[in-house]
Amino acid sequence: MKNCNINNIFSNEIIGAKVQISGWVRSKRCSSNMAFFVINDGSTIKNLQIVVDLKKVKKDVVEKINVGCSVEVVGIITKSTASGQDLEMQLLEVKLLGNAENYPIQPKKHTMEFLRDNAHLRFRTNTFNAVFRVRNAISFAIHEFFQERNFIYINTPIITANDCEGAGDMFTVTSLCLNKTEKNESFFDKDFFSKHVNLTVSGQLEAETAIAGFRNVYTFGPTFRAENSNTTRHLAEFWMVEPEMAFFDLKKNIKFAEKFLKTVIKKVMSKSFDELTFLDERLQKEKGEKLIEKLEFIISNKFEIIDYSKAFEILLNCEKNKSGQFKYKIDKWGCDFQSEHERFLVEEYFKKPVIIKNYPEKIKSFYMRLNDDNETVAAMDVLFPGIGEIIGGAQREERLDFLEKAIEKRKMNKEYLEWYLDTRRLGSIIHSGFGLGLERLVQFITGIENIRDVIPFPRYPKHCEF
Repeated sequence: MKNCNINNIFSNEIIGAKVQISGWVRSKRCSSNMAFFVINDGSTIKNLQIVVDLKKVKKDVVEKINVGCSVEVVGIITKSTASGQDLEMQLLEVKLLGNAENYPIQPKKHTMEFLRDNAHLRFRTNTFNAVFRVRNAISFAIHEFFQERNFIYINTPIITANDCEGAGDMFTVTSLCLNKTEKNESFFDKDFFSKHVNLTVSGQLEAETAIAGFRNVYTFGPTFRAENSNTTRHLAEFWMVEPEMAFFDLKKNIKFAEKFLKTVIKKVMSKSFDELTFLDERLQKEKGEKLIEKLEFIISNKFEIIDYSKAFEILLNCEKNKSGQFKYKIDKWGCDFQSEHERFLVEEYFKKPVIIKNYPEKIKSFYMRLNDDNETVAAMDVLFPGIGEIIGGAQREERLDFLEKAIEKRKMNKEYLEWYLDTRRLGSIIHSGFGLGLERLVQFITGIENIRDVIPFPRYPKHCEF
């Protein structure tokens, strides 16, 4: 008898062998003489049907088996005559390991909201099992991509005194009883770090300091934004991938970002074929959309690259010709594009991924390099269908005097950024980088509509469970 797992059984097409498997029951049905229950042991997305002849196995033992419980089964692997499965087990022995009375996730269709409220159990469902296996494959592919190119993986701080994006939507970290009326710098003198600190919104600034030692680096870790947003695209806690490349200008940065996305998607499609096939069938059934076909399209087509001014002109003409097309009006050059504008460019106008570059300086962050026109910065956003912005990046401002002016213009605390300015005082170079929100990439690759369903334990306004 072999102590086996379900992945090995299906991968090696083990037939006729007597095996032992431990796992959790996904479903159960009974007739007068036969019983059937499906188990999964966590080794694969595939489930194994257990066929029970009630004349040969004690009926009272089988009656105790419910959906959600854990069991140890011994039986013979045979070919299955049922549709949708190749193999099954003819049960010889079964042992109940852990009861599961009143298990809330029964083998029926549940809403995503219900499963989100039971996030500690949703890993056991077929959909979320597939989603988080794909998330794992994406994370591995990201590390593999950078490691193959001799990037150094840098761990940047979770607690920081800096606001990288300058938006102010940050979570304060304090050991004191925080009274909003006292929230000033002198108040924080008595705090643990003797200054006002926050949960990080980005590891970019710290990563930039490392390129002088390693040339090319990347970070991959959690980031936090206290933005009161309840959309399907925003989380309060999410994971960011942020590479920084020495001697890269904007043009090289754009080319590298496209290569990165295509390579990672291609690797995941190879690694997670079963999971993506399952999710593809689910998406076609529910929305008539073809997931794998969409991913193959991304890999095989060159991204459209346009300036912000060109994108603005396209949107403005659309607004004039189709009044009421957009909820947020496109009225004057310099406005920030909303998700609906980005998706129009990608899904309706160009019908493929779009990279917008050279944004107005006033709507972008302080660290982005000012172009010669003194109005735009060397920034770029990669836009995907169904998602909108999936990558945001820029050539960094390497000139000390320009960077100091940008900090002063935004009334940022220069004292907290002296260490960052040192990188411009001491051997400054042209360099670039970008940030990828992992959850948005998982959304795109899995076809899951809500970003709260692609992270194991989502945090969003008024919700921090588990």
